[in-house]
Amino acid sequence: MATVYRSLTKSSTPKDDPTHSVPARTKQRVLILSSRGVTYRHRHLLNDLYSLLPHSRKDAKLDTKTKLYQLNELAELYNCNNVMFFEARKGKDLYIWISKAPNGPTVKMHLQNLHTMSELHFPGNCLRGSRPILSFDHTFTTAPHLQLIQELLTQTFSVPKHARKSKPFIDHVMGFTLADGKIWIRCFQISETVASSSKPNEENADPAPSTRGSKAGETKLSLVEIGPR
Repeated sequence: MATVYRSLTKSSTPKDDPTHSVPARTKQRVLILSSRGVTYRHRHLLNDLYSLLPHSRKDAKLDTKTKLYQLNELAELYNCNNVMFFEARKGKDLYIWISKAPNGPTVKMHLQNLHTMSELHFPGNCLRGSRPILSFDHTFTTAPHLQLIQELLTQTFSVPKHARKSKPFIDHVMGFTLADGKIWIRCFQISETVASSSKPNEENADPAPSTRGSKAGETKLSLVEIGPR
């Protein structure tokens, strides 16, 4: 993970090259909307995802739960090629539709465990509009349908390099883990600390394990959870 982070943060394009002065913009957008009947926790989740995805477009609630083909019309209206639809049933169950508009594929998932940013109160923080590093469990490569789900999640949550409202920074990681037949999603901040050359005395405790044995001035990377999950 540290090697991937360092390779992405380095700019491979020379600054004095006139051919790269105007980067090509990738037109990749995600439409986020919900049905009627969502609770306040579901609305907080939508706001958290909208703040984490700078290439997303938030729309009003969809009035119907049967004519889902209208999502393709809304995606075409707002120039979005990915759709994330939250369907609420009976005021407590929430289903997530992730689709590649207009021809699919589409995956439907039941959200069973939800914790928003306002509930967790984690110390981690990331820049609004920054791009994430997506980390997938090795289990996603064991079956064809899991590979399809991984590709849909990649195209939905990966922020293009020159997307609108995005910042040229990479400071957080989104991890997707498959366990017990469920997909667990967690967000972490990439924290950078410089190891000091001072030695611990008898009164102080031992140094942290992350900085032990490192050279002076060497940058150490650690992950601090942000939420939601």
